[in-house]
Amino acid sequence: MCKFLVVGDVTVDQMYFVETLPDQGGERTALRAVMEPGGAGGTIATVLARLSTPVTIATRVGLGPFSDLALSNVRESGVETQLIQNDTHLQTSSVTLLITPDTQRTMISASGASRNLDSAELSYEIVAEYDALVMSAYSLVSGRQREYAVQSLGHARKAGLTTFVDMGSGAMNALEGRVVSLIGEIDYLIMNETELYALTGETSISEAVSGLRKEGIERLVVKVGEMGSIVITPEITELVEALNIDDVIDSTGAGDYFTAAFAYGIMKGHDLLYSARLGNVAGGLSTTVVGAQTYRLDKGALENLTNDLESG
Repeated sequence: MCKFLVVGDVTVDQMYFVETLPDQGGERTALRAVMEPGGAGGTIATVLARLSTPVTIATRVGLGPFSDLALSNVRESGVETQLIQNDTHLQTSSVTLLITPDTQRTMISASGASRNLDSAELSYEIVAEYDALVMSAYSLVSGRQREYAVQSLGHARKAGLTTFVDMGSGAMNALEGRVVSLIGEIDYLIMNETELYALTGETSISEAVSGLRKEGIERLVVKVGEMGSIVITPEITELVEALNIDDVIDSTGAGDYFTAAFAYGIMKGHDLLYSARLGNVAGGLSTTVVGAQTYRLDKGALENLTNDLESG
């Protein structure tokens, strides 16, 4: 059975649902407020574990109640935690989200302990135990965590792991032009359309893809919201339809559900199009509840819905 290594943040998401965003210096009363476990790394690892896949997460947390909450679903779902580091000085990473009725999210991130992930505790032998590496590009942003992420990618290539990197708008903005040099020669790059254009500086998908291919990135999956996702390789460029969700409640974590289900499909031996459908279904289902990790994805239900979407 395929073993996954996930490198990425775990966070506490402080979520405030508001009618409108406050003006500068202003104030709003939230319609609802919740605190949930989140973070791209934690969500991807949790979803993979719920799909009955062996998975280990590499991340760093602080002490105290934020740590317990951030790791609650990771632990409950059975993710292996031996590569989690503890920081005695920095607080566990957190994100404050202001969510408007159209499900748009305005976020303030506090990186905290995550950026202190220490590569001295990483070795080639550790990485070589796995079959696939899934990384959130937020791990490449700064601090010792970036060194850990770059080293883990290098070890993964040397050991022959299948590699997946999931971009994010915040990571794109922070990394600017350094992204491609950090992720060159990965197997699968996953991002949304806005991130694709920001990464390449192009204004069309064809020109953006051409530029990435020159950098050695051959397989690209572009998430295009309600339309689904576009699978792009040297042989095909194809839109894969989305799962229709009538009432989206919260899109937090939807992209991470997509990445986890897509990587699960690829490593299970499915082709790119079917794997992208798995991702579309997983991402869509996650939007029906509040919280980045709340929807409990079931392997049987995921595959049944994907088969229905494929045949329908």
